[in-house]
Amino acid sequence: MEAAPLFEEFLPESDCDCPGCIHWRRTAHVLPPRLGGHRAAHGARRALVLAAAAGTVLGGQTLPAVASAEVGTHPAVPGAAPADDGSDDGTGNPQGGVGPLHGGAATSTPGAPGAATYGAITRAEIIERAQKWVAAKVPYDMEKYWPDGYRQDCSGFVSMAWNLGGNEWTGSLGSYAVRIAKEQLQPGDILLFHNPANPTKGSHVTIFGGWTDNARTHYTAYEQTRPHARKQATPYAYWTNGDRYLAYRYKGVSDGAPGGSGSARTPYPGARSFGPGAHNPYVTQLGKALVARGGKRFYRSGPGPRWSEADRRATQAFQLAQGWRGGAADGLPGPTTWSYLMKGKGRNIPAAGADGPVTGSGAGAPAYPGRSVFRPGRSDPAIERLGRQLVKKGFGRHYARGPGPSWSESDRRNVEAFQRAQGWRGAAADGYPGPETWRRLFR
Repeated sequence: MEAAPLFEEFLPESDCDCPGCIHWRRTAHVLPPRLGGHRAAHGARRALVLAAAAGTVLGGQTLPAVASAEVGTHPAVPGAAPADDGSDDGTGNPQGGVGPLHGGAATSTPGAPGAATYGAITRAEIIERAQKWVAAKVPYDMEKYWPDGYRQDCSGFVSMAWNLGGNEWTGSLGSYAVRIAKEQLQPGDILLFHNPANPTKGSHVTIFGGWTDNARTHYTAYEQTRPHARKQATPYAYWTNGDRYLAYRYKGVSDGAPGGSGSARTPYPGARSFGPGAHNPYVTQLGKALVARGGKRFYRSGPGPRWSEADRRATQAFQLAQGWRGGAADGLPGPTTWSYLMKGKGRNIPAAGADGPVTGSGAGAPAYPGRSVFRPGRSDPAIERLGRQLVKKGFGRHYARGPGPSWSESDRRNVEAFQRAQGWRGAAADGYPGPETWRRLFR
């Protein structure tokens, strides 16, 4: 009897883009039993490889090849989970502790550094640095260091991609970043699982490279795992312990402020960049940072480059969240507010209702009655209240008598004088009080 031919099954690399590998992933790549797949389906694919050439010879009888339709009954998944994903029971990818570049003395019990420092880097640079390790297939090793000085484990990989000054671990990477929501993830952010129960072995971190589907169920993950650095489609947030991964954004990313937009090193542009009449890129940068810190509900559209009441209210809500009151929570960003937003410091804006209503007026000020009140021919108690406050602030020289409840040219000219005293010009100093003029008069 003729001996049965021997076949060896070769599995293509998960990141190979050749037509053959792409076809293989689409038609016959099913989950193995250890990841929840069906043993029958896994066996069927292997049987197809063994029998496809000319049938299998068993006991002198030739069996027909398995129909390919039977193999495609289970959905394919992008990529593949590592044999040990580094976030299991500690038998997978252990990581080293905090240490300098090129090794040296690492802490035996790693912890967050006393003062995290970071430099500016773009998202494109982060991905480019990560891709270099992927292309080089840098081997996984928690004790070895690549020539660039970074440790060849998952946290060393992120330290390298973020261009940090040393090698961090999953317990300290968070101090270089701010927490963000799933909806805010952008390339260069990370998904971090730190397991306090077994920190050096039961933790893992990946770099987010972008969504692979509109439903946001899978993303491109750049990671350092066994056997080497790789890039592949991965289920959100990870193959195992997915509900324990947290999204973070590096504080130094220069094309997306911590939690939003702009560079962490963008200096404060000055008070003239904000307030009524302001129209510049810094207003947009401010608005995006505020949205990322919980201020989205204040904007119906935008943020944009033209200063709006939405910008003021969102800024004030952020200031109040820090515990600031009075002039420190006037809705206009000063150097401290700007620094907090650009560096990801302080508390986020609470959800609506959690901090009470944020009104358009300063503490103790009467509610703004609306623009339509201050127009020729109108009469309203708010007009007299406005006039008396103008006199109190030293801007009543245009009143021959009064003030009174009927709108007059004297009211308009006094309001204009007050607005110009704030440094406003053009339409921002037209003599008709808007919410910001009202707020400043009564603060």
